[in-house]
Amino acid sequence: MREAYFPGRVPLDAYGNAGFRFADMSHHGSILCLPSGIYSWEPQGPVPVLNDIDRILAEADNIEILLVGTGEELHFLPQDIRKVLYTHHIIADSMNTGAAVRTFNVLLSEDRAVAAALFAVE
Repeated sequence: MREAYFPGRVPLDAYGNAGFRFADMSHHGSILCLPSGIYSWEPQGPVPVLNDIDRILAEADNIEILLVGTGEELHFLPQDIRKVLYTHHIIADSMNTGAAVRTFNVLLSEDRAVAAALFAVE
């Protein structure tokens, strides 16, 4: 089975029902919104761990801000994740998924170097 992937940077139209809508499509599950496109993402827990951010680090040269939507509730990023992102010159901010989606869309419309790691919510 092929990995779910949408090429390009597009705003997110909706979130909820355990997924996201964008570009006249829907995706069930969590996603990474990166400069190269939107990818299906299966994080290992309620907050990202180092193995969860490999794809983000691969595109670090094109990312200044990483928004982490941690579901319905706010969960802070672990210190080891913050340190790794900082060494790649990425500012990370965690918030609930709804706030992350809205902030991502605003920064994307401003043509900022933004990425998002979004946990799906019901």
